[in-house]
Amino acid sequence: MSMLDRIGQKLLFTLDPETVHGLSIAALRCGLPVAPRAPRDERLKLRVAGLDFPNPLGMAAGYDKNAEVPDALLGLGFGFAEVGTVTPLAQTGNPKPRIFRLTADEAVINRLGFNNEGHEAAEKRLAARKGRLGIVGVNIGANKDSADRIGDYERGVARFAPHATYLTVNISSPNTPGLRNMQEREQLGELLSRVMAARASASAQPPVFLKIAPDLVEAELEDIAAEVAEKRVDGVIVSNTTLARTGLRSASLAGEAGGLSGKPLFERSTAVLARMRKLVGPEMAIIGVGGVDSTETALEKIRAGADLVQLYTGMIYAGPALPGRIVAGMARFVEREGLTSLRELRDSRLDHWAVKAH
Repeated sequence: MSMLDRIGQKLLFTLDPETVHGLSIAALRCGLPVAPRAPRDERLKLRVAGLDFPNPLGMAAGYDKNAEVPDALLGLGFGFAEVGTVTPLAQTGNPKPRIFRLTADEAVINRLGFNNEGHEAAEKRLAARKGRLGIVGVNIGANKDSADRIGDYERGVARFAPHATYLTVNISSPNTPGLRNMQEREQLGELLSRVMAARASASAQPPVFLKIAPDLVEAELEDIAAEVAEKRVDGVIVSNTTLARTGLRSASLAGEAGGLSGKPLFERSTAVLARMRKLVGPEMAIIGVGGVDSTETALEKIRAGADLVQLYTGMIYAGPALPGRIVAGMARFVEREGLTSLRELRDSRLDHWAVKAH
């Protein structure tokens, strides 16, 4: 980070995290901050799930919940941006305070609970950007008090298929009671069957990704791999926030309920990513997320089996120039190593990560 970024971060960290988040969205809407343009390198381009990505680094869901600034995010250097999680009806989420910075760990605990403005508001914004370039995914979820959660996902597919470059079915959040139970095989099978049927009958058929949690045991990963293969899902996003609290230095906040993201999640999420790659084989698309905060951590996700990588919490601690720095670092890496494509790196440390405890 530059000295100016460090001063800015110190000032922002005196404010409530949710206030800072709102300020950052407002700044992006106004065209700020202006970040150095990320290099466009042919060797960073790749085709995944039938889509052509200018580089493999994406903004994860959770930041732009209401699809307010996807194009501004792309302008920071991201190769793609994922908006949401969006639920059919607007909901306020869990009581505040619900975001906690664990500064000593470069981590965050959140228990937001899918707070968002609902389908209609997000759809209007996405419809307004029709014709613009750039890959923008839409992450869909279920309302907390829904009587038919799978129906909520079907509605999300129908609503956003015409506007999304890809769709993400998010069943990974620990902050909506019972949501992670949808990762169990019987419920997951029904969910994916109905989601894929909804896509087949929609006016457009974007790729569908399934986002899973990092707190899954081997048998659960095996069940998920079998279901995504059987239902012909296009890819998996591995993985969201963890309920684990091992090794944290921020003892006073470690007991807060919610999902932990940031640097401490890197090893756990990368090990789960490698296991999932082993289970689904080399062809299925995988997006790696969890603890990405530098060029090296992004590259390590790829070595562990990811085609694409996403970040969010890393930007809280490293600032808005982070995506540009990571992509520039990737360009230097392929040049230094004499690679014709960054894809050559994928799976090169798959076995190393697949045997790690998580």
